[in-house]
Amino acid sequence: MDKSVILVLATRNKGKTEEIRALLSGFPVTLKNLDDFGPIAEVVEDGDTFDDNAYKKASFTARVLGFPAIADDSGLVVEALNGEPGVYSARYAGEDADDAANNAKLLEQMAGVEDRRAAFQCVLSIAMPTGQALTYEGRCDGVIAQAPSGEGGFGYDPLFYCPDKGKTFAELTMEEKGEISHRGRALKEVADEFDKVLTWIDMHTPMQERFECKG
Repeated sequence: MDKSVILVLATRNKGKTEEIRALLSGFPVTLKNLDDFGPIAEVVEDGDTFDDNAYKKASFTARVLGFPAIADDSGLVVEALNGEPGVYSARYAGEDADDAANNAKLLEQMAGVEDRRAAFQCVLSIAMPTGQALTYEGRCDGVIAQAPSGEGGFGYDPLFYCPDKGKTFAELTMEEKGEISHRGRALKEVADEFDKVLTWIDMHTPMQERFECKG
């Protein structure tokens, strides 16, 4: 297949868009996000799992816009907090919380805690307007730092220390982060079989019917 396929990333998050665009560069795909379209209703992320939320966002976006859509639901899972913040990672400190507030709450919850093991988890869903979907998963293990460090990334990146790199995610370049991140690993699975993904998209794209124009 030599034509470029339009995939819509079901987010307005510029950092996430840049990260995924970089990871999928070199493939015959035109990646757009929700900012490239008009107003679209917000999807309520009320699923119990990352898988639930990823599919819900991808399938809704695909149906509304008529293009294949990619959505991920990612989050931080902390051992000592029984898996929190989990699916509530983006709103850990409240519905309108920003990254700084979420990081502050996490540090507060981890005050005096010795077991600082954590993992970023990602489930990525590629959905068609007709409802079919592919699912990919990725995970990156690390520990929660005692204080934020680094200026890059977004979310909990300043607090997520990766022992293999000796840095927090916020201290890594986009390329370094893409190699080891939960989202990077999920997308690497997509990249490794992208020819099959394109074939799958083509198979599930409805054929347009041709009608004769009779005067």
